[in-house]
Amino acid sequence: MANSSINSTDGADVFAQDRAYVFHSWSAQAQIAPIPVAGAQGSYFWDYDGKKYLDFSCQLVFTNIGHQHPKVVKAIQDQAAVLATIAPQHANVARNEAAKRIVELAGPKFQKVFFTNAGADAVENAIRMARLHTGKEKILTTYRSYHGNTGAAITATGDPRRFPNEYATGHVHFWGPYLYRTSFWATTEAEECARALEHLEQTIIFEGPATIAAVMLESIPGTAGVLVPPKGYLEGVRALCDKYKILWIADEVMSGFGRAGKWFAFQHSTVAPDLITFAKGVTSGYVALGGVIIPEEIAKTFDDRVFPGGLTYSGHPLACATAVATLDAMKEEKMVENAAHIGETILGPGLRDLARKHMVMGDIRGTGVFWSVDFVSNRETRAPLAPYGASSPAMNELVAACRKNGLMPFANFNRLQLVPPCNISEADAKLGLELLDKSISEIDKYYTA
Repeated sequence: MANSSINSTDGADVFAQDRAYVFHSWSAQAQIAPIPVAGAQGSYFWDYDGKKYLDFSCQLVFTNIGHQHPKVVKAIQDQAAVLATIAPQHANVARNEAAKRIVELAGPKFQKVFFTNAGADAVENAIRMARLHTGKEKILTTYRSYHGNTGAAITATGDPRRFPNEYATGHVHFWGPYLYRTSFWATTEAEECARALEHLEQTIIFEGPATIAAVMLESIPGTAGVLVPPKGYLEGVRALCDKYKILWIADEVMSGFGRAGKWFAFQHSTVAPDLITFAKGVTSGYVALGGVIIPEEIAKTFDDRVFPGGLTYSGHPLACATAVATLDAMKEEKMVENAAHIGETILGPGLRDLARKHMVMGDIRGTGVFWSVDFVSNRETRAPLAPYGASSPAMNELVAACRKNGLMPFANFNRLQLVPPCNISEADAKLGLELLDKSISEIDKYYTA
């Protein structure tokens, strides 16, 4: 007999059952009130009372094609009817096709894909590959970063979630470029770039190049505030890695598959990394999938040497069929081009217009459908509207106002990340800015001249 409670029409019951049985991530369990979601379509989802939310969070920045795309839903159904699952040691068409498409999007340098279940285990395995390929141990990452919740990934992370979880060894943090809150006393993007690269080189020298396996960077740090690197920074990282015989791992878990207006965010530069991690947008989150994209040189390391890693569901056919359908739909419907267009013509200009009206908007950064706003109580001091590692009454009010007005943003400390689907319409992008304008008006009172 089917469990009718799965299709409950009672939001209060869904909420009560959640609170009774579900343990949520990154949360004090008694302090949260999850929205009972009844359904979703395109750029919207809604609760059991019929309240709609324009999804400027893409959930956790993964529904890059929006909700319930019919081509992808059908592909999942079709694959389930043919081969719902198979162990990773076998070959299957869905996995082959997904790997082929992903490699082609990454560029001619890359050859193979190691599939994982999500972004964190993609990072774990990229780190493992880098260490085994180079014979070196240390992994360098920035303080403002997020790489996942598992052992090495959370230790590599540069935000406060790593503090209670630092059990992995061999990790070193350094400062990446962020002109608005520069660590280098820079006054221009060019200065920030040059000084950040000098700092990275000094870190490499003082840590010992012969001990460093890889520098791992989010191509555009996402959770930390969509920190678009200054022009020339990734080229400089590539040059330093080549100079000191270190691998560059590009973490594209959040920034990949159209989010930044390119298939991968590193493609805004003129250089390519040595390993690429991915997840999220590759399937728009419809079925969980991640992986590592590998060049021939590193793949050959394991031709006659066992790679000591694997997952029960690596290359799961449902997930891989979802990836194929997602990427095909993105190409056919020109979603990456749309993401670039929306960012350049609507979100970027629109957010800058709002900043002229709302003094609490301190800094705006982004590209494609990947944007962030730093909220401040004073533009001269740049005092954040919430402290590092925490929220504040002001930011809580802002998020509550957004939800009340039917807009779902992604909040982190004193920032709102505005990350709608790659296929959002111009009308919905403009509506999102209108709802944001209305919501920010409720916290203008927190600005101190």
